[in-house]
Amino acid sequence: MVYTSYEMIRDCRAGLPEGWSYLITTYVPVIRKLLAHYSQDTPAQLEQTLAALRRPEAGWFAAMEPSPERWFVAELRQKILLEIPAPAPEIALDLDTVASALEPLTLVEKQAAWLETMRYSAAQSGPMLRMTPQTVEKIRGRAAELIRGKVDAWNRTLLSDNGAPLGRTAAAAATSECLGPKVFLDILDGRMTWRGREELERHVTLCWHCIDHFCRMVEVVELLRGIQPLSEAEAEPLRKLLGVRLDKPPMWKRWLGAS
Repeated sequence: MVYTSYEMIRDCRAGLPEGWSYLITTYVPVIRKLLAHYSQDTPAQLEQTLAALRRPEAGWFAAMEPSPERWFVAELRQKILLEIPAPAPEIALDLDTVASALEPLTLVEKQAAWLETMRYSAAQSGPMLRMTPQTVEKIRGRAAELIRGKVDAWNRTLLSDNGAPLGRTAAAAATSECLGPKVFLDILDGRMTWRGREELERHVTLCWHCIDHFCRMVEVVELLRGIQPLSEAEAEPLRKLLGVRLDKPPMWKRWLGAS
């Protein structure tokens, strides 16, 4: 039997050390990648982030249903970003203005523009969207000009400067028609028919909550690429930090040893 994110979430909800130990060993490398990208990957920042996840009053795991790994990492990403201070941009840009300005763009063009709010360069975004960095740059140039025509004050980094507030507004804008992460993962994994994709795109193209959600799932696929778990020597200080005490090897290690 294999210990997965399903069992980890269940055990973390129950306050069992096995779940927290697995989270530290398996997902601290993901957390560090997120911190390096959105803030700073320092021991102090990592400790602060782990402590926020562990806080009893936060009740994060109490509200989370057991779920597949990529779903979990997408939610973990949201939780971490809420803990990172976001300085107010010099020029504010709201989501309604972005939606109005970028309405002429296709779904994939909107994704290319939105990944700029997530601080991904054209060189990073190209492989994530399966296009060349030059194409991403061209799309972003057009998006910048469309936004420029809708605002009184503008600069070329307006989208990225407003990334945090735009992301939070989009994430909170879900409707009953919005799609779950499985749909986006089916697209990314090539499990959706062209007809199904066309129907999906009619909603997503007009919904910035779903565009943001889709981009987050694209990001998760990249985050998990090549991730290696922590060694015992690396994990033990973090377990001590969070007060996670294991009197015997965690269940998932015993399962691995027995397989």
